[in-house]
Amino acid sequence: MQRFTQLFLEVDRTTRTSEKTAALRRYFEDAQPRDAAWALAVLTGQKLIRRVSYKRLRQWAGEVTGFDDWLLSECHSSVGDLSETLALILPPADAPGPSGEPLHRVVEERILPLPLMTETQQRDAIRKAWKTFDGHERFLFHKLISGNFRFGAARKVVINALAAAADIDPAVMQHRLAGTYTPSVENFEALLRGGDDVEDPARPYPFFLAHQLDDDPADVLGDVADWRVEWKWDGIRAQLIRRAGQTLLWSRGDELITDAFPELRAVGDRLPDGTVIDGEVLAWDGDKPLLFGQLQKRLNRKRVELMLFMDVPVVFMAYDLLEHAGDDQRAHSTDQRRETLEQVLIEDEALRLSQLVEAESWEQLADLREESRAHGVEGFMLKRADAPYGTGRTGKGLWWKWKVDPYTVDCVMIYAQRGTGRRSTLYTDYTFAVWNGKQRGEGELVPVTKAYSGLTDEEFAKVDKFIRDHSVGKKGSFRQVKPELVFEIAFEGINESERHKSGVALRFPRVSRWRTDKQPEEADTLVDLKRLLAKRV
Repeated sequence: MQRFTQLFLEVDRTTRTSEKTAALRRYFEDAQPRDAAWALAVLTGQKLIRRVSYKRLRQWAGEVTGFDDWLLSECHSSVGDLSETLALILPPADAPGPSGEPLHRVVEERILPLPLMTETQQRDAIRKAWKTFDGHERFLFHKLISGNFRFGAARKVVINALAAAADIDPAVMQHRLAGTYTPSVENFEALLRGGDDVEDPARPYPFFLAHQLDDDPADVLGDVADWRVEWKWDGIRAQLIRRAGQTLLWSRGDELITDAFPELRAVGDRLPDGTVIDGEVLAWDGDKPLLFGQLQKRLNRKRVELMLFMDVPVVFMAYDLLEHAGDDQRAHSTDQRRETLEQVLIEDEALRLSQLVEAESWEQLADLREESRAHGVEGFMLKRADAPYGTGRTGKGLWWKWKVDPYTVDCVMIYAQRGTGRRSTLYTDYTFAVWNGKQRGEGELVPVTKAYSGLTDEEFAKVDKFIRDHSVGKKGSFRQVKPELVFEIAFEGINESERHKSGVALRFPRVSRWRTDKQPEEADTLVDLKRLLAKRV
């Protein structure tokens, strides 16, 4: 636990990717395999699932410290993170300094058994841990048992560091970690072995990702004839795999989603063995996709009810072929893979080929791009005709996403919460609202979205000062703010939502700019958003 805590602190104290990678590499080279196996699982995003609620942790911390609930609330409000708050206020451990307890024992003997315990047994186990760990170890312990662990390095950085420690190509390591990784000494050591990979019929390939195109393509991409253009679909990126007599559907987030889409499993069952297709799962009606919100109704369900199956039909929009007859196709060109894909696809309403968009010039494509939303898409995908299929965002210049401009809405900030990591001392997570009257400035301000990105560090500092000077109430880590600041919020889509009081949910919201030129009464209305939703539908 001490070495893992040291790694966490090293990574948290720097913003340089090279320094993060070096710290991770040293950890994987020095740590015991059993510890490294668990560390890899946690650092690549596998959650241990919430073992103990924050409510119980707070209650037991109050019993140990003697702090009244109001005082705990004040401490929490000041610090901003409950895991850190509890780590700071608890009495010192029985022995000064780090515990020396290895990470695998903390996970296997202290954390994993917690859900099987009674509340009294949980309390005793947590108190025992508090007496053992120092402050930094307690903080990480709280994060792990709450299922709220966040690390200061992206999954790709972790994988690259592990690849460097093993002296293996990062693309190979990413492929080995695609799909489900079970933390064990055997599995971890298998990742580090050189030579050819052992074939796993359930494992997907790493996804190739595009870069955002913000410039005029005529200035940076050359002749339009060198590119293959497709619509950019707004669904769930996935790989449809047919191997060893079984069909699997893997999402880009390394989640197995086959059970949520039985009609796609049926399609996969008819494909030739040794086939892997890259594409998009889309909710579909007639000749175009439905809103993404409809597709979400099919997610996170082990069994799909018959009515939902009928009300939200889906298709798999195929646009690339990664494996054919058991042979890896990724080194072939875009045109070669496309030609083979057309031969492999079978006739089925639930399996479609993403059509190419033909144009003689970038200017003509720019005009067609403006029709994107009428087709229910986000713009274009641009792929070099001679490009291989890469890994992650490697190979910049081979795949681009040329999206239409986002939607925007002017909102008023009404709540604020502290950020995380290096922003944990600043209020950087905001809740925004619009008017629920017929006109701007009429009725009440109704929250419609949250956002925590889009401002510069200087702007965050100014907004933080305003929040501290103009708070009108607080609840836990949230501060209610005097509704005076107006921000333009950019977003990619809008859906109906029964979970939100406003009745709408925005997709990928972020702060576009601080509208210092506007008063709160000039912010947009819920009518404006619902009009936009109706237009999309």
